[in-house]
Amino acid sequence: MAFGTTLPDPKTSDAYAALADEKATVEIERDAAQSSYASVKGKYDSLQGGIVAPESKVSARETEVGKAGAAVKTAEAAVKAREEAVTGAEKAKAANTISDGTWTVGSDIEPGTYRASADVGSSRYWGIYATGSNGSNIIDNDLPGGGRPSVALSAGQDFKSSRCGKWEKQ
Repeated sequence: MAFGTTLPDPKTSDAYAALADEKATVEIERDAAQSSYASVKGKYDSLQGGIVAPESKVSARETEVGKAGAAVKTAEAAVKAREEAVTGAEKAKAANTISDGTWTVGSDIEPGTYRASADVGSSRYWGIYATGSNGSNIIDNDLPGGGRPSVALSAGQDFKSSRCGKWEKQ
């Protein structure tokens, strides 16, 4: 004997209908979330793409700035070296330049040949004297009427210059 009972269709139950409604709601929310994600991802990808070009430009500019900075440092070093050379030359020239006054060769100024740095006029005077003679023992002197006179000075002499301007060691 067989029992002829039939089981009710589970799809017609209230629980099934409630689950089916809940599933449909979740699927709608999932689809909306996926759509929202796709929209946000598109915006993100667009922004990322927009950042790449400026970032590469900034990187290229940073490289250029680095090269320019290196060039500036090289130029600064060259300028510093030139300034030191000029300063040394200026100091050497100043040490080898004398002006009007009375100078003792060997202590005030170095022995050597000196020449007037500019043309002198007729009211100029220079004299070389024996050191310690207070100008009474004249070795050589002149009232040049122009030009650029030169004098040879040795240790043990005094040199006097009046209105001749500067003398430079040759």
